[in-house]
Amino acid sequence: MHRLFVAIEIPEGVKDGLTALCGGVDGARWRQREQMHLTLRFIGEVDGAVARDIDDTLRGIRAPAFSLTLQGTGFFADRKRARVLWAGVREERPLKQLHDKIERALADIGLEPERRRFRPHVTLARLSDVPRVEAEGYAARHGEYASGEFTVDRFMLFSSYLARDGAIYTPEAEYPLATEEVPV
Repeated sequence: MHRLFVAIEIPEGVKDGLTALCGGVDGARWRQREQMHLTLRFIGEVDGAVARDIDDTLRGIRAPAFSLTLQGTGFFADRKRARVLWAGVREERPLKQLHDKIERALADIGLEPERRRFRPHVTLARLSDVPRVEAEGYAARHGEYASGEFTVDRFMLFSSYLARDGAIYTPEAEYPLATEEVPV
């Protein structure tokens, strides 16, 4: 079985800025540099045949390269407890279009559509038993964060292995985006 997800790698220079945001919240399990990415679609556990079908269908996606900027910070929470701290993404139509193409392609090979709304972000920390007010303070302190603009010229398929010290991500395949005009 393979535990898979589709993501955009974050450039090393942008990771420098994200790493600087990692601290100041007790109970946070901060992400390591090699764990920082922007998930386009979590797939989950699949067997080898389905993994090959996923790779084949992702290879067929045609989309243009585009620029992206990370902007702002926030958190996901329930009523009382924060669960995740994240860096956000400046709204970019090409990112949403790429996500939608991936979603449609995976549905065409029989994968269940994602039920949650696409909220692009880079996870900075997972939280255990952290009061919501602490996450609100973190988001307020770092709300002005913005990365430099960077070019997204490919997306990737990763496998994920859940180890004791956190997830280990391995790139499985890379899918280039077109540098010339591509019909949307």
